[in-house]
Amino acid sequence: MANYVLQELPEGMRNNENGLFPKIQTYTLFDYDKVVKLIHSYSPAFSEGVIRGVLDGLTTAMKSALPNGHNMKIDGLGVFSLSLGFSDEQNEEASEEASKGTSKKRKEKFRHVCVKGINFKADKEFVLEINRETTFERDETSVKRIKKSATTPEQRLQSALLLIKKQGFITLSDYANANEMSRTAASRELKQFASDPASGIAERGAHSHKVWVSRK
Repeated sequence: MANYVLQELPEGMRNNENGLFPKIQTYTLFDYDKVVKLIHSYSPAFSEGVIRGVLDGLTTAMKSALPNGHNMKIDGLGVFSLSLGFSDEQNEEASEEASKGTSKKRKEKFRHVCVKGINFKADKEFVLEINRETTFERDETSVKRIKKSATTPEQRLQSALLLIKKQGFITLSDYANANEMSRTAASRELKQFASDPASGIAERGAHSHKVWVSRK
């Protein structure tokens, strides 16, 4: 039996009357060694060494095949594919073009394309089997509500600019804590600010090292 909790959706994402969705209650993360031992417990005919070899081989094969435009399907599990995006850094490249019989160089700015993640689409039969074998029960907790800020976006923008002026930059945690917002809502709002030149805010860095600074 598995437990779930009810979580509130952001207002813009609600597709039902109460805006709630069930979320699995997770208690631990199985690391590599735990996964190997778990597979061995279900398939004792294969040694842990063999299982490690297969998993390592699968990882190596994916790193080789996915960037070359190949998706990978494992029957009974699902399909893996790459998710691409633009990096936060801009590069300059000199290009040549013919103009009236002469050649001239120009510099063009472009954003580097990189891997942002791995997509996984589960096999339908895999999902059906889990549903046939699992019963979900609601955990005895109250509904997890989204933190709602008492201020407007304009007020939050001004407070962010003041904090940036004071310490040179702000982090996602700084913004979320100062405005009593969830990290997801804070990240979404900061992204909107950074995409608007008139906001006075720009983002620098990537992932866990991303900060927001004054736009020059």
